[in-house]
Amino acid sequence: MKSLISWISVQQVLLIFLYLLGVLGIVSFLQLQSQFPQQGQKIASPSDPWQPAPTEQGVWTVNSLGRLGNQMGEYATLYALAKMNGRQAYILPDMHQQLALLFRISLPVISRFRAWRIPWKDYELHDWMSEEYRHIEGKYVRLTGYPCSWTFYHHLRQEILQEFSFHDHVKEEANRYLAGLRGQRRNVTYVGVHVRRGDYVRVMDERWKGVVADKAYLEKAMGYFRAKYQEPVFVVTSNGMEWCRKNIDASRGDVYFLGDGKESSPGRDFALLAHCNHTIMTIGTFGIWAGYLAGGETIYLANYTLPDSPFLEIFKPAAAFLPEWIGIDADLSPLRSGTPG
Repeated sequence: MKSLISWISVQQVLLIFLYLLGVLGIVSFLQLQSQFPQQGQKIASPSDPWQPAPTEQGVWTVNSLGRLGNQMGEYATLYALAKMNGRQAYILPDMHQQLALLFRISLPVISRFRAWRIPWKDYELHDWMSEEYRHIEGKYVRLTGYPCSWTFYHHLRQEILQEFSFHDHVKEEANRYLAGLRGQRRNVTYVGVHVRRGDYVRVMDERWKGVVADKAYLEKAMGYFRAKYQEPVFVVTSNGMEWCRKNIDASRGDVYFLGDGKESSPGRDFALLAHCNHTIMTIGTFGIWAGYLAGGETIYLANYTLPDSPFLEIFKPAAAFLPEWIGIDADLSPLRSGTPG
């Protein structure tokens, strides 16, 4: 009799376990359904960025490659070309994860699950606008490449600036930091300085027959602002801060070396640059976007490759730098002497 009761108890426990297991399976299934909505399904909250793809307009997206500057270029190009071709743009989760931390971006996100199921037509872009991009065929297009040229999206400048408007807490932190640099100055003008070094020092010399910014370029660029503005403050960020401290003259007390130069978390440095009045950039998309968002005057390193550089086959300076920006020619002598900057 005792063994019979024990057997019944075990049976009851087993049934309860199987019941709970079934409930857990149903809950998990419903969660997956909500995370990966089916085609045509509507979403309750219009503010939710994870939206299903409408069948009428199709789905356009762009590859999510590179670091912050590259991702911003890809996003802005997708935004402009999708609108130009009458399609709905969606971004991939990786891009959303990186850009949404800083900006109030509005493009909806397509889940990885949905993206895997779509028969994409890959469409490779070069780094400047071409007439054929106004007439791209296909409902399910994935733009590829590293587009970052004002020629794609400058006609939508105000919309792009709105897409890349900072969250309030990012904006407040940057402005608070800059205000702390004012000191006793009454007519301060903030000039963001981005010095790209890192892998570019080697790659520009060995692969692209080019140079990075040197000490003389930065002195000329900073001299321009010192001559024009009464109390400039130079906010220097870089992925080669040690080089900057050795090569940028800070003896006047108007230069501040800020940021940690960590490429894995560049948001703070970028926000500081974008909230300055003017920009000194060297090379790279990070500096280009800092100048674009800051507005004001932007000085950039010009003609930093030899005329026969293969880099000029994929990069057109006139499509990268706005016409009103000010270029200062690079010193190409290190290419001939074999001593990159």
